Amino acid sequence: MTRTRKTLAWIGGILVLLVAVLVVLLATFDWNRIKPTINSKVSEILHRPFAINGNLAVRWQREEDEGGWRAWVPWPHVIAEDLSLGNPEWSKAPQMASLEKVELRLSPLALLTETVAIPRIDLTRPSASLERLADGRANWTFTFDPKDPDAQPSSWKVDIGAIGFDKGHVTLNDQTLKTRLDVLIDPLGKPIPFNEIVGEAAAKKAQEKGARAQDYAFALKVKGQYHGQKLNGTGKIGGLLALQDADKPFPLQAEVSIADTRVALAGTLTDPLNLGALDLRLKLSGNSLSNLYPLTGVTLPDSPPYATDGHLIAKLHEPGGAAFTYENFNGKIGDSDIHGSLNYVATQPRPKLSGALVSNQLLMTDLGPLIGADSNTEQKARGGASKQPAGKVLPVEEFRTERWREMDADVEFTGKRIVHSADLPFTDLYTHLVLEDGVLSLEPLRFGVAGGKLDAQIRLNGRGTPLTGRAKLTARKFKLKQLFPAFEPMKTSFGELNGDAALTGTGNSVARLLATANGDLKMIINDGAISRSLMEIAGLNVGNYVVSKIFGDEEVKINCAAADFGIKNGLASPRLFVFDTENAIIYIDGTVNLATEQLDLQITPESKGLRLFSLRSPLYVRGTFANPSAGVQAVPLLLRGAGMVALGVIAGPAAGLLALIAPSGGEPNECAPLLQQMQQGKVPKTVK
Repeated sequence: MTRTRKTLAWIGGILVLLVAVLVVLLATFDWNRIKPTINSKVSEILHRPFAINGNLAVRWQREEDEGGWRAWVPWPHVIAEDLSLGNPEWSKAPQMASLEKVELRLSPLALLTETVAIPRIDLTRPSASLERLADGRANWTFTFDPKDPDAQPSSWKVDIGAIGFDKGHVTLNDQTLKTRLDVLIDPLGKPIPFNEIVGEAAAKKAQEKGARAQDYAFALKVKGQYHGQKLNGTGKIGGLLALQDADKPFPLQAEVSIADTRVALAGTLTDPLNLGALDLRLKLSGNSLSNLYPLTGVTLPDSPPYATDGHLIAKLHEPGGAAFTYENFNGKIGDSDIHGSLNYVATQPRPKLSGALVSNQLLMTDLGPLIGADSNTEQKARGGASKQPAGKVLPVEEFRTERWREMDADVEFTGKRIVHSADLPFTDLYTHLVLEDGVLSLEPLRFGVAGGKLDAQIRLNGRGTPLTGRAKLTARKFKLKQLFPAFEPMKTSFGELNGDAALTGTGNSVARLLATANGDLKMIINDGAISRSLMEIAGLNVGNYVVSKIFGDEEVKINCAAADFGIKNGLASPRLFVFDTENAIIYIDGTVNLATEQLDLQITPESKGLRLFSLRSPLYVRGTFANPSAGVQAVPLLLRGAGMVALGVIAGPAAGLLALIAPSGGEPNECAPLLQQMQQGKVPKTVK
């Protein structure tokens, strides 16, 4: 053997010996000797006490999953027992978290690329007490102060593949959210397959997306308060949280009650390191949709009790903000069905809700809470006290405009069939709701009514207090025989109702908006009939009295009814309010006070033909909207029409009403001759 070969052999032998010595030292080294150093360094970096109080050991094992020569490289398996992490100085509790044991394995070859690669960490009996103060300080937020502020960031990176855990306990006290939770995690006696919870179809769908969800391994119990409301719940989760494999689904299932809201969900979480995505079947139910606001921050209207069942997809790290889609849901609101899909995106400067909703069978009573028009019973069912004073008809419950400014919305709603009763034949509904920076618009709000259409354009500006509102309404071609289908004399009528209204007002409720209203209301009806029985069908007791006083028990044909009201500061006064019947022309004058809900109307008939009225004095209708009363004025009956002509006040209103006249069923509109005479300043022709 040459000298060179001998030298190389000695060098190789020495290296092998050094490696062997190093392996022996690492295998036999008492790692507890460096615990004080580790505890001190970690405490210094985290600015709070950290300690490994129990045994610290390292075992060297080969990784069977590594291929080729890599399989011969032993990996260190680190085991540390009884770990604790303290709280920051401002916390009254000394300890934030503890672990009975932590186990991890470290890839030695990855260190050559400046990567700390830990395929899996297993936590035994984790316990954590999370806390956030009202000023925003949280004990789960750590401050790292570099020794050299100008130093470049470290090129080293940490790569953790998955976290396994067993029985644990977590508490949360978050003063900013008014939330206190206590969560217990216990192993299930036997793992439950994913498909047994979510169903075969959902499990297959999840698997088609790329990976099979693991079994449910742990049970959850949670109690406490969320946003100041009592919370209780149970659930199930998987046992291994995959952090690096973004496609590995982690199973979730929970049933939670928060105050009167109940939430049931089942599905998966993926990409948990970034809270990347949720794919859940979600069921929601409660007393009112508005009660979801403190829980979710989503502005929804008051409603009757509801229940929905749909598919929730959440993508929490979209460029435009976290996105939630509640798709293809079905449910009920009150006694009405509801279907559709909604999208909620946490954009700036405000989040936005968008989507389309459909109801195949919509009850009119279920729309009442949207404008505060609840009965006391319905308000209590929603979980709130009655706000409607006794004796008041117009809804006084205020719109929650402060919520309007926290979210935008663009939602279409279609009610394919409205169910009410034969007495009020609304047939369908469509509206496009837009909420932008506190301004709510319903443009259009369209109802099908008695073979015709009621179109409204409503805009409420909630940026200020009180809100300002404006509404424009157009009623066209309401068929009288459909408006009153139970009234026999109307069944052969070709008559129609047409009308226009334009109003503005200020106030945070329907009652206040009308109490301050300014605008106009115009309406004409042609070719109808009137009787005491019609008033009974319409539920108008006062009308019953008035009709019986003028016409007795007869059914009387209406040639035309025309009304033109001016409204100023909530006081409605008729410029022209006249009924032309086959027996008489009836003039109505007075006021309707929308602020006080008071009626003060005078009804003056003029006889036609040879029929003599027993009525010698005009009638009055007074009292409140809730309790109106009628009687006979203690003054002689005057020719109201002649007085109006003398004053010259009917020509203008009559001309304005002529614009509402359209042919009815191919027949001439009988309002035309009446209004044309009035436009010319003439009293309609009567025979004395």
